[in-house]
Formats: sequence, structure tokens, C-alpha cells
Amino acid sequence: MNPFSSGTRLRDMIRAIRACKTAAEERGVVRKECAAIRASINENDQDYRHRNMAKLMFIHMLGYPTHFGQMECLKLIASPGFPEKRIGYLGLMLLLDERQEVLMLVTNSLKQDLNHTNQYIVGLALCALGNICSAEMARDLAPEVERLLQFRDPNIRKKAALCSIRIIKKVPDLAENFINPATSLLREKHHGVLITGVQLCTDLCKTSTEALEHIRKKCTDGLVRSLRDLANSPYSPEYDIAGITDPFLHIRLLKLLRVLGEGDADASDSMNDILAQVATKTESNKVAGNAILYECVQTIMSIEDNGGLRVLAINILGRFLSNRDNNIRYVALNMLMRAVTADAQAVQRHRATILECVKDLDASIRKRALELVYVLVNETNVKPLVKELVDYLEVSDLDFREDLTTKICSIVAKFSPEKIWYIDQMLKVLSEAGNFVKDEVWYALIVVVSNASELHGYTVRALYRAFQTSAEQETLVRVTVWCIGEYGDMLVNNIGMLDIEDPITVTESDAVDVVEIAIKRHASDLTTKAMALVALLKLSSRFPSCSERIGEIIVQFKGNLVLELQQRAIEFNSVISKHQNIRSTLVERMPVLDEATFIGRRAGSLPGAASTATAPSVSLPNGLAKPAAPLVDLLDLSSDDPVAPSSSGGDFLQDLLGVDLSPASQQSGAGQASKSGTDVLLDLLSIGSPVQSNSVDILSSNTSNKAPVSPLDDLSSLSLSSRSTSNAGPVMDLLGGISSSPPTENNGPVYPSVTAFESSSLRLTFNFTKQPGNPQTTVIQATFTNLSSNTYTDFVFQAAVPKFLQLHLDPASGNTLPATGNGSITQTLRVTNSQHGKKSLVMRIRIAYKINGKDTLEEGQISNFPRDL
Repeated sequence: MNPFSSGTRLRDMIRAIRACKTAAEERGVVRKECAAIRASINENDQDYRHRNMAKLMFIHMLGYPTHFGQMECLKLIASPGFPEKRIGYLGLMLLLDERQEVLMLVTNSLKQDLNHTNQYIVGLALCALGNICSAEMARDLAPEVERLLQFRDPNIRKKAALCSIRIIKKVPDLAENFINPATSLLREKHHGVLITGVQLCTDLCKTSTEALEHIRKKCTDGLVRSLRDLANSPYSPEYDIAGITDPFLHIRLLKLLRVLGEGDADASDSMNDILAQVATKTESNKVAGNAILYECVQTIMSIEDNGGLRVLAINILGRFLSNRDNNIRYVALNMLMRAVTADAQAVQRHRATILECVKDLDASIRKRALELVYVLVNETNVKPLVKELVDYLEVSDLDFREDLTTKICSIVAKFSPEKIWYIDQMLKVLSEAGNFVKDEVWYALIVVVSNASELHGYTVRALYRAFQTSAEQETLVRVTVWCIGEYGDMLVNNIGMLDIEDPITVTESDAVDVVEIAIKRHASDLTTKAMALVALLKLSSRFPSCSERIGEIIVQFKGNLVLELQQRAIEFNSVISKHQNIRSTLVERMPVLDEATFIGRRAGSLPGAASTATAPSVSLPNGLAKPAAPLVDLLDLSSDDPVAPSSSGGDFLQDLLGVDLSPASQQSGAGQASKSGTDVLLDLLSIGSPVQSNSVDILSSNTSNKAPVSPLDDLSSLSLSSRSTSNAGPVMDLLGGISSSPPTENNGPVYPSVTAFESSSLRLTFNFTKQPGNPQTTVIQATFTNLSSNTYTDFVFQAAVPKFLQLHLDPASGNTLPATGNGSITQTLRVTNSQHGKKSLVMRIRIAYKINGKDTLEEGQISNFPRDL
């Protein structure tokens, strides 16, 4: 016999396929078998039709196409015998789905089989309908299924209930037809029928408000009674699992009670006693018992408020946290997150157990527990909780440190009771995980330190100690360098000693050593080195004995490959070596940074505030990039009050740069740039450059431009003048931050509107815009107008473009289109043309909507786009 004839047994074909050693050999076997099946189908071979269908199902499970056998399913279903129908229905469920048009042909066969005298054939039809039922089939066959809910055989009633669930999901309007038959199933003694009846009622309640009210009113007491009987039932070997009678029915009943009790105080009161009984009597040493307890807790947390029950539920979750099973601990943490909003005090009792979960080996449990701890923190428990988290930070995994560090910093900033505690905790975090700390965190620390004048000495000494052991933490190095630059004299002279401190001996040379180590570290980035250079410049004035050594360190960077560092080194060296008379004025201690303004900017509440997360990157020499806004925020240049101007500033500048500061030179014509000595010095120190006179300077002071201005006025207040009309470059601060003046507005070319599509019932209009500097991308505003007298619902617009175009559709403004043009729907499209200038836009569209519940579809092609798109 031909091994691939239609008479080949299924097991022989499977054996032949499994014997293949390569994918190509397997494809060859499948191809030959499919050819033999096609030949048998063409010959209308009835003897082997069921065998061919079994083979096709196996081939389908291997992933090969089997669409040519779909009609064979229908023929087998139409056969009178049970074996053929069984194979036919099985093939129908595997080879077809509800989207296949062929499925429409099987509706009549299904209707006949649902009314068949053989209950097994009725069961086959119900099983198939429950798996592949479409909305049309549901409407046609719902009466038969509703009738079968009262069939004499419990297996048929069970399958009819499952099929009814599929029907009401496909056609919610039919839900009211199943309310009475479904509630009658709740009185069943057969557990299989009862569990399907409970599930059907649950889906009815979620689908129909009418069904919810009916079942809540008529069936709540009966469901409570059923759950009580089940919980108190004696040992039954038929339903027993781990000593619990039918835990699956337990769970289904609890879910239905949860739906009924939510939002209804009377229904909730009637089920309080049985929920308390289930919660206290169910054993938790088995998986089945834990599943019931978890559903019971969910039900208790969802129904109307009962304080005692909720405490009981939270205590159950606390027991779950001590379980060795990771899944049970994870679901307990999830439920506790929800329970915090209802009863935070009860959850607080399990704080120690939750903290242990933060140290768990499982990453998902650690993360969820950390989120729960973050929610539990308040002013009363912040210190012990933060201590536990910081202690764990020392031994935590590297992949978990970023999340842990972020949460600790957020907690400390939000609930800090005093500044010294805030500084201590932040220094611990910077010492242990400084490389994981985000920029805005250490910016905030510098602002707090700046405002805590009584803690300047304490902070700089604590940072000096921390640097000795944690010099590899980048953000710790930055904060240390900044503080030593500002308060180095306090470090050396032990100014501002607190009672809790131990004395420390630090020489001027030791302080300079710290900055030198930071600037010469291979791992230090541009920001750290730039801050170190500024700190060295400041220390050269504070420590005159080390001025020569500092100059030697700075000189080493005059030939640095990074132009930013090279420029700073040259300028700072010039100040140190040639202009000692102005150095002390230049490097005065920074004014106190406005903490309220900084917090407001971080929250984005102040106009002109620059968001750290969305700040544009500014290109710097040698391919380096640096965010512009954060460093401007750090120095808070726009908010500090100006320092009194120096009367001798003009002489300093004239001596330093040879700039003519006579009144004549300051009164140049309107079209000629003024050469202010302040502007030149700002440029020299990379503090900033003058901006366009017609732009708004976010860093300008409140000094009137009509008043006489001392050359060092703006410099000493660290604010920039807007008086000059020089076309200088972008504004830069001491650390290299850049703030550009607003660009000139350019809306791009203007294109006329186009009526892209119009029929007797609908009009589609396109409006076009382009972003400046991006000619390939076109933004299309589509407007849909209803020309008929009927309202369109479920409105959906789809579009397709050729491969040289890329299309992105934003969500539409709505899905209901009012009649007779009384409103419209808008939707934004973004089209990118990779062949811009060579090929024009073209688009196929499909618009689907419903008129009085009837589906309508309109299609068309749009090719009348403007040529330049």
C-alpha cells in the first residue's frame, strides 16, 4: 500500500513524521500526505473522511495550513452517526474560528443537533457552540440553549450553562433571557451544574445591571446558605481535595458574593457571618485552603465596610507573608497594597514582616514589598523604616539598588523631620550607592546644605570623612567637591563643631588633596572635573599657602582634549596668576539658594522652570553632551538678590582686559553692540554671555537698565544682563549649563485643505501642517462630517499606505458622529515620506460605523494630496 494513500492510519502518519530528521524532510512528508487527502476529498471518499479529518487536525497542530479541509468538517457534522459527528465537531473547533465565513453554513446543523434525541450529540453541539460561537450564531441559537438549561441530564445542563456564558459575552442584549434559567441552577445539588450556574450568574451580573439587581435581591441568601453548607459539609470523597470539600465551588461562590456585595450594604451584612467563618475555619497549610482564603480576603476587601472583618483579612495576608511559597507572598503583597487605602493602621502591624520581604531572594517580591513600604511611611515611622532600608542597601544586589536608592531618597526628602537627619541619611545613601542616585537628588542636597548655615561645618566634615572610604561614588565626589570649594575654611578650622561630632584635624593641603584626587580620577566625568576646577579656583583664595600648588594642578588641564576643561583651566589660571586683586571678589561664597524656588521648579509649578527629565541636551566640544536646565536650577541664578556693586570694578576690568569703559563707549548706536566689561568677564569665566536684546532673559536680575551699572554688579549677583544687543552665543553657567534664547517662530509652509473623501452620507476633510526643519513628515488633521440624518456609532477610521510611507494614527476624538453635520470627529495622522520630492502621498482608507445597530463600511483611495508633501 502507498504509505501516503488516504487509507494510511493516523498512527502511521504520526510515526512517519516523527521519524524525520530535518525540517525539510518533515515538510516533504506533510506535503505528500496533504496531497493524498486532497485527492480523497476530490473523489468524495466517505469511508476515509473521518480519518482524513483526524490527520488534518494533527497537521494543523504542527502549524501547516489545512484550510482545504474545512468543508469536510461540515460534511462530517451533517453525517447521521455519532463517531463522524464527533470528529467533525472536533475539527470544527480546531480548524475554524468565529471569523471564518464558512461557519455560517454550520448554523443549521448545530440547530438540528441541539434538538437531537441523542443527548451525546446534543453535548457535542453545545461544546462546539461554546467554543466558536459568533454573534450571529448566538442570536440564532440562543432559544435552543436557553431551553437546554432545564434539560433532564445534568451534563447537558452544565454544558448549556457554559455555552450561555459565551452567548451573553457575544450579545449582551440577550442577558435578560437567561436570568431566570440561571437563577434556577443555583438550587442544584449536583456540584458540576451548580458551579457552572454560579459562573453564569457572575457573568450576568457583570453584563447586566438588571440581572445584578435581580440576583442580589432573590439569590443572596440562598448563596450564603450554599456556602455555609459547603463549608460545614462532612467528608465527601467525590469532591474532597486536601481535606477541603470542592474548593473550586468555594471560590466561585465567593467571587459571586463579592460582585453582589460591592456597593450594597444590605447584601454585605447578610454575608458577613459566613465570610468570617470561612476566614477562621479554613486551613492554611494546603494550597487549596490558601486559594479559598485569598478569595475570601478579596471578597472582604471589596464589600461594604466592616472594620472587624477587614482586620481579620489583613491578618490572613500577614500570615501569607510568612509562607515559604513565593506566589502566596506575592499575592499577599498585592492585596496589602489595596488594603492600605482601607485600613492603613492594620497593615502597619505587619511592617516588620513586609521589611523582611524587601530582603527576599525573589526580585518580584523585593520590588513589590519596597513599593508597599514606600506607601506605609509616615512622619511617625520614617526614622526606623529608613534605617532598615539603608542598612539593607549595604548588602543589596546591584540590580535592585537603583529602585531601593530612589525610594529611600524620596522618603527622606518627603518625611524628613529635621535637616541634620536629612543630611545624615543622604550621605549614607551617597556613600553606599552614590552611582545610582539621580541628578535631581544631589542638586536638592546642595540646596538644603546651602540653606542650613549652622550645619555647613558639620556637613563638609562629614563629607570629608565619607570621601576617604567611598571615593568611587560619583555623586558623593561631586557634593564633596562643591562643599569643600564653598566651606573649605570651615573644614580646616573646625568651625561650627556640634556636640555629636568627634574632632578632626584637616590641613589646607589635605583639603586640596581631596579635590585633586577627584579631578584626576579616571572615572570622573566632565561635570565632576568642571566642579573640581571651580572648587580649586575658590580654594586658591581661601588657602593662600596652597595657591601655587593649585595653580600647578589647573595648568595641567590647559592642554586637555575636552575643550570645556581646557577653556576653564586657561581662564582660571589667568585669574590666579595675574589678577589676585579681584580673585577674592570673584570667588566669594555663593548666596543662599532659594529652597522654595528649587522645590517649585522640581514640581514644575513655576513659569520658566526647567524640568530635569525633559531638559534638552546641549552639545559640547569633543562630542560630549550635557543637560542644560539642571545646573541652572542648581545655581538658582534667577532668584538670588543682587549683591551691592563694587565701585572699583571698572578699574579691575580695565587693568585685566584693557577694555575702554568710558561713557562714550557705553553709549553706542542702536545697531552697534555695546562692549560691557561685565559681559567680557562673564565670557572669560564661562559664566555666561549677553543675549539678544529682544528676547526674554530667564536669568536677568531686577536691576533697571536705565540706572548706572557697575561692571561687577551682575557678576557678583550671578545674574546676566539683558541690556546688550550682542549676537553672542548661548548663556552658560559656572558648571557648563547652557540656556539658549528662544528660537524665532516658524510655522512652515501653508497648504490648502483637501476634501479627501465624500459620499452621500459622509465627508472627510484633510488639513496639512509640517514641522519646521522636517520636510519629510506631514501632520494631517482629519475631520469627519455626517451628511445624513442618522447618528453614526462605533465609528472607526483605518488607513493604509505604500512601503515608502510610514503612517501613525493618533486616537480619534470620539466614536459617535452626530447627524446632519451637528458635530464632527477629528483624528491626527502623521505621515513620513522617505521619497519626499520624488513621490507624492497616496492612501487607501476604510471607514466603519453603525447606523441603528447595522454595520456599514465605506472604502476609497486618496490621491489628491498637494504635490510638495
